[in-house]
Order: sequence, then structure tokens, then C-alpha cells
Amino acid sequence: MRLVPPYIETLEPYKPGKPISELQRETGLSSIIKLASNENPRGPSPLAIRELRRHIGELNLYPNGGQDLRELLALRFQLKITNVICGSGSEGIMSNIIRAFLCDDDEVLTSSGTFVGFYVLARSRGVAMVTVPLRDFRFDLEAIAARITPRTKIIYLANPNNPTGTIFTTAEFDAFMTRVPAHVLIILDEAYFEYARDNPLYPDSMHYRYDNVITLRTFSKAYGLAGIRIGYGFAHDALIGNLLKVKLPFEPSTLAQAAGIGALNDGEFLRETLEINNAGKEFLVPALRNIGFTVIPTEANFVFVPLESENAVDRLYEQLLRVGVIIRPLRAFGLPHCVRITIGTRGQNEILIDRLKEIQARPLA
Repeated sequence: MRLVPPYIETLEPYKPGKPISELQRETGLSSIIKLASNENPRGPSPLAIRELRRHIGELNLYPNGGQDLRELLALRFQLKITNVICGSGSEGIMSNIIRAFLCDDDEVLTSSGTFVGFYVLARSRGVAMVTVPLRDFRFDLEAIAARITPRTKIIYLANPNNPTGTIFTTAEFDAFMTRVPAHVLIILDEAYFEYARDNPLYPDSMHYRYDNVITLRTFSKAYGLAGIRIGYGFAHDALIGNLLKVKLPFEPSTLAQAAGIGALNDGEFLRETLEINNAGKEFLVPALRNIGFTVIPTEANFVFVPLESENAVDRLYEQLLRVGVIIRPLRAFGLPHCVRITIGTRGQNEILIDRLKEIQARPLA
């Protein structure tokens, strides 16, 4: 009898972007700019920090399973609390979806070139995963709909997509949903929704009430809370009820919930974050194009840059590491000839462009 199932033995774990501390140890550089993980360059929400401090004395008590944040989210989005779940980042909820709804003979359907964390979670269950190629670096909803079979149980869609920053439109989503059977669950990952929500073409899932759609959102990006792991989801109460059966009893933690509540009430921080991101995008996209890079239009807090080859990606990544800039190669995402670059502060973006110009000016070895 095998101790470890073969689909676990062969599974490649999720590998995050290179940490600043690791690059400092390797290079001795004191100043490092990390533009690899789509973190908020402004830092965390001040109201989130205030709520963290207010609850720090409660760490001897068990958490209440996100009840307070669920109530606030239900009020904010005019839902019942039974339509809301909270977890350790949106990935924590995604993991619970995999556990709650997939059976051995089911299939998962998604796109190639999307969030690698979902690939890892789906493959960890040992079910078949079917992927459809991107079209122009966007989800091809028509092609995905055409691949639905009686075995399809879950379809994963990211909008905006990570790592390409592209979206599918309201019209495309409406047409797609007419072709999705009621027994197929749609995971609609809106981790970057705050950055896209003002685009009139963007289908904010909270304007829909599909019984088979589970919306996932996070406080990691726009609210600057990546380090504390807090996310949330919306769905029909029957779906949420089954997810609550399998999630860890005391998830999220007391401090994660407190930070989420503070962040949700910090409208000023969110406004400033979006202003910084919009200004950064307006600078960075043309600046990259002016020095010869192709940049795909983005609705998120990062830019997606295809290069001529996988070797070109490796070369650029290593050259930037040596001058203290971390970007994200996308081999694990199934896009080995591409990189993703987080939109930073004005100063960080200018340093990136300066370093790229310096690299281009060097003679070939």
C-alpha cells in the first residue's frame, strides 16, 4: 500500500516570489525593490493596524470563525450572513471548495496561464484537470464552455486574470453562463476586483445572483494585508453551508478578522491605493514600451510582459536581481516566456525603468 498518493508525490508546490531577505543574503544589497508578488506598495491599511492592536489582548481566546467580519460583509453587500464565508486568504476558501465539492470522477476546467495556486489545489485532489489556452492573453470563455462535459464539476475563472491582468466582459460572462449547466460550480476569483471595478465593461459578480457561482475576494492586494491571510467569499447559502462544514473551526484568526474589519472600513486608504496604482500604470506602461517591451493592457496592480523566449526571461530576471529588483517569471503559470511586474510607487517604478535602461546599455558578453 502506498503511503502517499501518486498525484501528491508528483505535485509541484506553490512557489512564491523571491523574498527580499533572501536576495539581501545572496547579494549583500541593502536596498531591494520587490515587484514580484503584487503586494500593496503603500503598506497595510492604518485602520486595519488599529483594529489589530485593539484585539491583541484577546489572543488567549479562540476566534469566532469570522462571524463579525461575515456580518459586516453581509451588511455592506446587502446579503444574508448565510451567503458569506471568511477564510485564510481567498486560497483558504478555494481549498475548502475543492474539499467540499469534488469527487474522484469529477473534472475541473479552467484556462492555461492563470493563477498557479488553483492548479496546485486542484491537482492535490487527484481529479482530472482540463485547461483551455488563453486567447490574446484573455480567458476564452467560448472555448471553455465548449469543453464542459457531464464530468465537469468546477470551472475556475479569474477576473482580472492573474498573471495577465486582462478581463472578460459583462457581455462575455452573460453569454458564457447561458451555457453552464446548473450542476457546475463557477469559482469566480476576483482578487483584483478593486482595481477593475470602475471599468464599465467589468462584470462585478455582486451584480449577479447565480446559484452556482462562488465569488472569492481578498484583503491581500488593495488593502495591503497579504501577510495576515484574510479573504472572503459570497455564494448561495446552500454552497456556503457546505463550505462551513469543511473549513477549520476557528478560521480566520482573531487578528486576521480584526484586520479585515478595519480595512473594510478604511475607504480613504483604498482610494489612495487606487490613485497610486493608476498613476503608476500611467507611468510604467508607456515607459516599458518606450524601451522596447511589449506590455499587455492591464486592469490590475501589475503589468504582464511577454518576451521573445524563456531564456530571455531567465536572463532579465537574473540581471534585475543583481541590481536589487525582483520581478516574477511565469514558468509555473504555464507562460515561460513571460514576466509579471507589480506596479509600485512612483519611485520604485522609476528605479525599475532606470535599471532596465542600464541593463540594455551594457554590451553583450
